[in-house]
Amino acid sequence: MINFALTGFVFFGLFSPGPNVILVTASGARFGWNRTIPHILGIVVGVGVIAGLTGLGIGQVLSSNPNLFVVLQVIACCWILWMAYQLWRSSPKEVDSRDRPFTFVEALLFQWVNPKIWAVALTATAFLADQPPVSQAITLGLTFSILNLFVCSFWTGFGSLLSRLLVDETSWRIFMRIMAVGLVIFSALIFA
Repeated sequence: MINFALTGFVFFGLFSPGPNVILVTASGARFGWNRTIPHILGIVVGVGVIAGLTGLGIGQVLSSNPNLFVVLQVIACCWILWMAYQLWRSSPKEVDSRDRPFTFVEALLFQWVNPKIWAVALTATAFLADQPPVSQAITLGLTFSILNLFVCSFWTGFGSLLSRLLVDETSWRIFMRIMAVGLVIFSALIFA
């Protein structure tokens, strides 16, 4: 049975701008739909695993251990700032041989330090408080993965379509720098 309250909450939590949305939009614009598929799949699997583990209680461990949580925040902030720097300095759409989208593994690993995913997953457990942990884990894992497949596909497609408007170096740099500033703003919110 579908929990519509949970589904709505998770959808809007994942669809709203955050590191994954910014990165797949930029990747769709820069590399196109097909080359961004491994990035999308890494997010989908990583987010599903994080949500499932949160249902099993790992979120409570993080919440009850402030030092571990601070370490996670610092790692997340550094990684997000590094990604913002990469977007800021990226060249126009003409991609050189060193440029590539995230791999499946890179996208999957990033979810472990993505504070937005942890926040949404921790809050989502409240919708399933009456269920046993294994049931919570399965429901959260599937809900997050399925919805995130749609969300990441949408934003990648949007970026891919947007690339048609980025016809010169100036418009390209403006777009990538807006994406980079979005990541910097999000990194500051980690500690808020």
